[in-house]
Amino acid sequence: MGRVIAISNHKGGVGKTTSVVNIGAGLANLKKKVLLIDMDPQSNLTLSLGVQESEQTVYSALKGESALVPINVYKNLDVVPASLDLSGAESELASEAGREYIFAELLEPLRNQYDYIIIDCPPSLGLLTINAFTAADEIFIPLQPHYLAIKGLTKIIEVINKIKKRLNRKLEITGVFVTQYDRRKILHRDVLETIKTYFQDRVFFVQIRENIALAEAPSVGLDIFRYDPACAGADDYARLAKEVLKMEKKMADNTVEA
Repeated sequence: MGRVIAISNHKGGVGKTTSVVNIGAGLANLKKKVLLIDMDPQSNLTLSLGVQESEQTVYSALKGESALVPINVYKNLDVVPASLDLSGAESELASEAGREYIFAELLEPLRNQYDYIIIDCPPSLGLLTINAFTAADEIFIPLQPHYLAIKGLTKIIEVINKIKKRLNRKLEITGVFVTQYDRRKILHRDVLETIKTYFQDRVFFVQIRENIALAEAPSVGLDIFRYDPACAGADDYARLAKEVLKMEKKMADNTVEA
């Protein structure tokens, strides 16, 4: 059964969607079968991969009008797209019984078809994000190297702990990584050390450096490896994808020891 990872931060502008696209693409390049799911009504993941409008989206699945239907992007990489209609899902599903589990039930038939399922959560902690957390095994949190970004962590950790206690006992924060990093800046280095002190071995070794190509790639519907494979962003996300694979081996070894 594949790993289901939600990538989430309720603060916008942290490179969340960019990370979903490029971690997914990096794992696909390493010959892992990957499914990306766009749970954000802004549909930035869908747009970033150049996926055209589809009638079968996350929204239609949540409404019970279809299953989750993956669309192939290229070899080893599929996506379930979002649409603007998803913005109405929270209010429309509010009265549904077991509304927190709807997405988990939809995802179940796909779990054995992929090595990795990565969910792009909206920049909020509403019902869509709760559905993603209830379905996921793990959460990765991208962070900017700013002190306010650290202070904003309290709320998301509080929500994750409640989900773990009430809805999904297996849920864990297993990865934290820093985006838009510039090691020349003292502030960035200081914040990174603070993050490491708090999250310890859950912080990935790789930092995603500031890189204009990462901002340009979505405008042409490409991941960073197809857009500019020689840039710093491609190097960083390739190394991050390899770290995610190493984490898988470590988790497997721990399971055997247990």
